[in-house]
Amino acid sequence: QVQLVESGGGLVQAGSSLTLSCAASGRFVSTYKMGWFRQAPGKEREFVAAVNWSGLTTYTADSVKGRFTISRDSAKDTVYLQLNSLKPEDTAVYYCAAHNRACAGHGCYATSNIYDYWGQGTQVTVSS
Repeated sequence: QVQLVESGGGLVQAGSSLTLSCAASGRFVSTYKMGWFRQAPGKEREFVAAVNWSGLTTYTADSVKGRFTISRDSAKDTVYLQLNSLKPEDTAVYYCAAHNRACAGHGCYATSNIYDYWGQGTQVTVSS
């Protein structure tokens, strides 16, 4: 069993930055693939970014590429999402997710229903 706890959300102005954290606990959690997804009111959950177990392979959605960066600290079992140049359309609940399925490629990381474990989410609100 894996537990995920997100933190770092808040209310910020457009153009600001935030760092979201996802603290993971559980057996072998350092070997898990980790992802960030977000869901805005009235919209479906969408992929934001993901990282492999080593932190050397990352995937980022085109909508946030160049502004958001995912990273992981395996020593702390924590995954981060750096959000820069925030826009009002980035307003959403941001979720951390994890899975350890044997797969590779973009679909292995960007598909929400492949993830087995989810955090409770952290709200990010960007005002104009």
